[in-house]
Amino acid sequence: MPKPAPKPELAQLFAALGEPTRLSLVNRLRDGSEQSIAVMATGLPISRQALTKHLKVLEAAGIAYSRRLGRETVYRIDPAGLIAAERWIADVSSQWDSAIDRLKKQVES
Repeated sequence: MPKPAPKPELAQLFAALGEPTRLSLVNRLRDGSEQSIAVMATGLPISRQALTKHLKVLEAAGIAYSRRLGRETVYRIDPAGLIAAERWIADVSSQWDSAIDRLKKQVES
């Protein structure tokens, strides 16, 4: 019996991670620290406005969240989004492992 298609939220999450700049931002935030846009912009070949747009996409996908700290907005990884992706990948992997095991048994018999 086929599994239902992934929820749109999961598709949005993978789409957000599929863009190289956003994946780079996740990598910069992976230590769990909060970083301002000014700090994250250091060394990036994009404007702060473009950076903010990428961070908003990550936030909408449930991968990052922001909060005001004085006059700045700081961003941090939201582990819940990444855990959801990890669970989905593990589920798909398990399905393939089961299918391969059934095929192996059929071939061997």
